[in-house]
Amino acid sequence: MMSISVVLPTFNRCHVLGRAIDSVLAQTYSEWELIIVDNYSSDQTENLVRSYHSSKIRLFKIHNKGIIAKSRNFGINQAQGNLIAFLDSDDWWAPKKLEISYKFLNTGADLVYHDLYFVKNENQQYFWKKVKTIQVQEPVHEYLVKSGNALTNSSVVVRKSLLEKIGGLSENTELITWEDYDCWLRVAKHTECFVRINQTLGFYWAGGENMLGPEQTLKNLQVFQNRYLQEFSGNVPQWFHFAMGRIFFKLQRYDEAKPHLVKSSFSGLPSYKLKSVIIMLVIYFKLLCRRYSAQGPAKN
Repeated sequence: MMSISVVLPTFNRCHVLGRAIDSVLAQTYSEWELIIVDNYSSDQTENLVRSYHSSKIRLFKIHNKGIIAKSRNFGINQAQGNLIAFLDSDDWWAPKKLEISYKFLNTGADLVYHDLYFVKNENQQYFWKKVKTIQVQEPVHEYLVKSGNALTNSSVVVRKSLLEKIGGLSENTELITWEDYDCWLRVAKHTECFVRINQTLGFYWAGGENMLGPEQTLKNLQVFQNRYLQEFSGNVPQWFHFAMGRIFFKLQRYDEAKPHLVKSSFSGLPSYKLKSVIIMLVIYFKLLCRRYSAQGPAKN
């Protein structure tokens, strides 16, 4: 039987970490181990983990210097299972997540993933909004570049051998916050067997702080463009144009936003069209207000 090593990096998340650990302990699939890699938290993380008294939970501490890929790679290297499941410390799973993932991997898939429920409130009882994924198509690498990141990190279970083949997640500081997407892109160079499980098997916590500002997002998109879009001879995907237009809008760099938004408004995807048109209307309104303010009120 294949065994699954769950890799969970954490830092000062004691207040939500127990929820993630409990969801692993509640799994109906029993052949798992939980590897928690702590970036030397200053809260009660260690005491919390030790309180479980489970031989299936292994705690390690490393200084990752703000590079979460270091923690994930450390966990992968410590893993005794031949399958790796990723879980962020503020997310959690449904009880059958590993059981169902294992069934698909046992019948030929190399990487599986699924939707997660979107959670923003600690007291939330009803879950309807989802962090949706899409079934990638062959060739998977090209599809992921053209369609954007179709996978959510806390939903993925992948063969350890594939992660070893690509040398693990990139620890390049230019890839911070999208090292998982880069990982799937590189895995796709070695297999086409990506399978989306058509069930919602976990929960994505969106109630915490968002440390990714617009300047960093812009840098990430520019690095992605240089790293992956060159091979498509300037055929820039619509999701990328929309992302660039939205970030330039947030940075109030409206002249740079407009050409990207125009291109994304001609996308075949209705969501891009509508959002792009709305942002362009907002830009138009803001520019009118700015011009009016510069001219001052009309004199009688």
